[in-house]
Amino acid sequence: MDFLQMTKERYSVRKFDSRPVEEEKLHRILEAGRVAPTAVNYQPQRILVLRKEEAMEALSRCTRYVFGAGVALLVCYDKNVSWKNRGGKDMGEVDVSIVTTQMMYAAQELGLGTLWVGSYKEDLLRELFSLPEFLVPVAILMVGYPADDAKPHPVLHESRYAPEHSIFYDTFEGIKPGESNAGKH
Repeated sequence: MDFLQMTKERYSVRKFDSRPVEEEKLHRILEAGRVAPTAVNYQPQRILVLRKEEAMEALSRCTRYVFGAGVALLVCYDKNVSWKNRGGKDMGEVDVSIVTTQMMYAAQELGLGTLWVGSYKEDLLRELFSLPEFLVPVAILMVGYPADDAKPHPVLHESRYAPEHSIFYDTFEGIKPGESNAGKH
């Protein structure tokens, strides 16, 4: 499938069916995350694969956005490993965002659906899954087969700004906070 077309068709699945995710597909998704580019190739990502019923039940105590997924990937970074730029900015969150995105599209290519979850009770997540202090959770990627009646949310999926809203050429001159259409095109 054409990559751009795949990105347009992908949507956040909010209803999964009960079919288990096959091991070979899960390994392929994880491999896509493993080979993702990271700052200075430090590879700070640490991924906790949750697939047992007890683990998914525990996860549902941390977030309400499980929706019957068969697998959840808790994507973290090791803040002792992640690269920091000269200004001290930690690139770990950027790195694991790239990792999560690659896994999301790998799942899409394999006929699976995903939901990127950023809303969770971090303290409870740390407690229930024994996250050490040096691991920083960034995303939970729910993975599974979309239910037959799953469909994209019309507002959240179809509603997109025109390119001029966010794409500027050569300068941001004249742009104001919260505005678009101010750049020279």
